[in-house]
Amino acid sequence: MAKGRSLLKGLGILLLFVLIFFVGVFFYAYLTGGEAGVLTALGGDAVGVVRVEGTIDDSRETIQGLKQFGEAKGIKAVVLRIDSPGGAVAPTQEIYEEIEKLRKKKPVIASLGGVAASGGYYIASACDQVVSNPGTLTGSIGVIMELGNVEELMKKLGVQGYSITSGPNKDIGSPLRPLTPQGKAILQSLVDNVHGQFVSAVAKGRRMPEGKVRELADGRVYSGEQAKGLGLVDLLGNMEDAVDLAAKRVGIKGEPQLVYSRSEEKSWWARLFSSAFIRGWGKRESLGLRYEWSPSLLP
Repeated sequence: MAKGRSLLKGLGILLLFVLIFFVGVFFYAYLTGGEAGVLTALGGDAVGVVRVEGTIDDSRETIQGLKQFGEAKGIKAVVLRIDSPGGAVAPTQEIYEEIEKLRKKKPVIASLGGVAASGGYYIASACDQVVSNPGTLTGSIGVIMELGNVEELMKKLGVQGYSITSGPNKDIGSPLRPLTPQGKAILQSLVDNVHGQFVSAVAKGRRMPEGKVRELADGRVYSGEQAKGLGLVDLLGNMEDAVDLAAKRVGIKGEPQLVYSRSEEKSWWARLFSSAFIRGWGKRESLGLRYEWSPSLLP
């Protein structure tokens, strides 16, 4: 009788420890990034996937995903799935820099979707290798600044606009007055400088001579097949090919397990709101210099 009670007591203690362990793993996973946290705790091997979709107007979610996988021991390599025409300059550069940091820890493979142009290609060039579909629209290495002038329209409406500035160049690009030759020269110098930054980044990431990149950087769009012939892409293939390449680089045998960054795990209503309002509205708010290719950039 006593032995039976001791056995039951021992089993109860064992079950308690097992329960505590799994509860601990659950909270660890929740706090450190879902499946990536579980893999870190249990020592699994997987490939992390970070998606960059739509215009790049904010770098926070992408950087969060890259950092998450960089810290997760169970994630052995990362695939950056890009389907973007590019976007604002600074967020694009921030993502590029974060990819460079991650590459020091783990391989990062770019997988190009339907469009990976301008800023979309900028961040792809930071990866260890670039995999593209033959028909992907990519390249468009260049900078755009679009301005408007409503002076004549305001005259027709009988409205007069004024600008009070602290200097003659403070309101360059104002829609209330024409762009002067001096103002145009200043803005052109700014665009040229940021374009040079783009060329240097691609040359560094792709390990290509800067002169060769500059020859390709007239803003034109290339197909994935053309880009491969020019040295902007390493392999032609789809997302699965990019995952297989990442897995082979780290010695994962068989079909690798995929883990998507936590920032991708949104409810259907959050995705709907983001798609309908944040992306469309954010694109109109993000004015100024842009690494972006889009025939429908204007409303």
